[in-house]
Order: sequence, then structure tokens, then C-alpha cells
Amino acid sequence: MSCKITGNVLLMSGAPTRVYIARLAGIAVFDPAGDQVGRVRDVVVALRLAPRPPRVLGLVVEVAPRRPVFLPITRVTVIEADAIIFNGRLNVRRFQKRESETLVIAEMLDRTVRFPDTGELVSVVDVAMEPTRTRDWLIGKVAVRRGGRGLRRGAGLRRRGESLIVDWDAVEGFSAVEHGQGAAGLIAAFERMKPADLANIVHELSEKRRTEVAVALDDERLADVLEELPEDDQIEILGKLEADRAADVLEAMGPDDAADLLGELPTEQREQLLMLMEPQDAAPVRRLLTYADDSAGGLMTTDPVIIPPDATVAEALAQIRNPDLNPALAAQVYVCRPPTATPTGRYLGTVHFQRLLREPPPTLVSGIVDTELDPLRPTMSLAAVAMYLATYNLVAGAVVDENGHLLGSVTIDDVLDHLLPEDWRETAMDAVAEATADPEEEALRGTEGTT
Repeated sequence: MSCKITGNVLLMSGAPTRVYIARLAGIAVFDPAGDQVGRVRDVVVALRLAPRPPRVLGLVVEVAPRRPVFLPITRVTVIEADAIIFNGRLNVRRFQKRESETLVIAEMLDRTVRFPDTGELVSVVDVAMEPTRTRDWLIGKVAVRRGGRGLRRGAGLRRRGESLIVDWDAVEGFSAVEHGQGAAGLIAAFERMKPADLANIVHELSEKRRTEVAVALDDERLADVLEELPEDDQIEILGKLEADRAADVLEAMGPDDAADLLGELPTEQREQLLMLMEPQDAAPVRRLLTYADDSAGGLMTTDPVIIPPDATVAEALAQIRNPDLNPALAAQVYVCRPPTATPTGRYLGTVHFQRLLREPPPTLVSGIVDTELDPLRPTMSLAAVAMYLATYNLVAGAVVDENGHLLGSVTIDDVLDHLLPEDWRETAMDAVAEATADPEEEALRGTEGTT
């Protein structure tokens, strides 16, 4: 089902269009030329006095690099199941929610509301927006879920989790933001998002809401999100978790990311968490903590792709095909004598993936290993590591100790993270946004209040 707006006329296929907002999360957004500019992250509405339904102001669209911007609903021309198209230009100024505004996905889903006639409490599953003749969109329906078994007047026992769709004015309790709100709906709405995109959403939430989301995520998903968050958010979230849960999440993180996070904590808290971690997971983190943050040892990951010399090209390619592997780590394999866990046996050299692609699958990697390039040393400075990667046009380099054991590898993304200012993306985007004031957006959002 889709709707199209041409000029001031709304063209609809079939009956009046109803769009359930949770289903918009992650949908691609295209400009008039057909180029994708970002994805939907949320929908902005203005709550009004009952019984008037909320007015939809626009969409929060995430554009590269992970920046939320505001798209007025009046600019939207097509809404389909897998695409949204708008006309005009998109203001790249960073979206900031105003006091009179509410985010549907972040602040309404999972809210506990009630039926005023019976006092029954229900949980919000979704809300639907509907177009009007004047091109406005209003929140007209609410999808709610009832709780566990209980008596309902005239119907006996009701089923657990019974869902139903009601009019907006059939429930009350939306006036207090985050009142009785959980996190399951928010997580479900962004289930398919990449960790970096979900991290950006979590960063924008209130502290209370961030904690709810962190508690609701499983260990692996939370670990992935933490790796993409600023240090302040990482420390805040980790501090809100039970110590055992925090240790489990640290185990699920990459050793280098876990070490960076633990390095920011007080010594007592850091040692407590390391003691709670499994010894095999804590050991590489402890080793990384012995190096300076801006050294090759402090930058490296202890989990590169390592293979023995008697492995074949086919076996090496199978390892770098792992979809969960960082692309920079997948660009090469390191050939070492057993043991192949860091610190390894003797480091023999590197085989880049392009060389692997050129060789027959049965070829032994020991016959094509590059032994001419000197490896990085763990004490090398950040500047020296950057020059090394730039000189040899590499995206990663092996870190080897004085005894010839591979300790890990440094990837270009970790080097850039330490070389660039923390807010370089925001600074670049803000410079562009200064000249892009949008009168229509200001009029749409500035005149909407709570009445």
C-alpha cells in the first residue's frame, strides 16, 4: 500500500491510507533524483490537548555519517513499504528535539497507557498516522497489547498478549513522556539496523531510556553497540549494569575495545570486572592494558586471522569470508607456527587477500607468504604506525614482539579513530548546515505547541 502527493493533491491507492510508524524504521529515503540520502530513524509528532490527535511534523532521517536530520512531512511525496521519496532539499542541520515534540519510536512504543472507562493498563505496540485532506498527517490509531490472563467483563478469561487496534482517544497516558515505558518495541523496530546506526540512536536517548535499552539487549548486541558509542556513554551504560552482566558484555566485545573501555574505569572497578570475566577472555585484555593508548600495542586487536603454514589457500579464504569479520582484518591473513592464538608461535609473514584470490585453492600459504615487510613493534608510536600503513598502502599491519611472536594487528580504522578529533563529523556537517536555514521547517515546527 502506498500514497503519493502531487502538488497539493493526495493520491491514494484504495481506501484512506494508514501507515504504522514502527514499520517505517530503517526504510530508505530517496531524493527527487532517485538517490538514497539516508534511512528513517523516527517520526516527530506534536501532542495536543485531548481529544485532538497528535499532528505529525516530520521524519528523523539518518544521513551519512550517522547524523540525524529533520525532514518535514510536507516534503514527503511517496510512502511505500520499502522506500520514502521527498521533494525539495534536505536540511543537513543536526536534528534536535524540542520540548513540545515527541519521538514516536523512541518515546511512545512500549508506553503503558490505559482505557479510561475500565482503568485497564495496556502496552503500546505501534501507532498509525493517517493523512487528511489538507496534507496534514495525524496519529489516528494505536495498536496495544493486553497483559497476562485476567478477567474481562462479559468475556471470562482473556488470552495472554491479546492485541487490538483502537482510536487515539480511546486510551490515555501519552502526556507524560517515558511514563511506564519499556524498550522491547524500540529494539524490535531497529532489529535489522547495523550496530553503528543503533548506537547513534541510543546516544540520542535520555539516560533513563538508554539504560532500559541496554538492559533489554542481549550481550552480543549490546557489545556491538558499546563499541560504537562515545566513551562517556560506554562508561555510563556499563555502570548501570549488574557486575556479572557487565563482565559478560565485556567478554563479547573485541579485546581491544574492552581494553579501551576498562582503561577509562577506576582501578578497583576495572579489576573487579576482569576477575569476573572468564580467564581466557580476560588474559588478552590484561595484555593490552599494559601498553600505552597511543602505541601499536594499545591500538592493536588480538584477534586477527591467523593460520598455520600448512593451511591451504582455500582454508584461508574460508576464514576471511566470515561476515562478522572487520573488513580491514579480512584484508590479510597472518601465517604463524603453532600456537595460532596470540601470542603465537614464530611469525612467518603475511598473505594479502588479493594474492589468495590469484592462487589455486590447494596451494599452501607457506609458499606465497610475504616475508619482506618488517612488522610493527608494540612500542611504536601512533604517528609511526600511521606512516607505516601509508608508506606501504596497507589497511592493517602485524604487531610482533622482539622474540618473533605475533601479538595482534593494527587496522587503519583504529588509527584514524585516534588521529581525528572526536567530533570531526559533526564539525564538518555543522559547517555545511550554517547556510541551509529552512523557513518551512522552522514554520512547521516553531508554530506547533501542545495545545
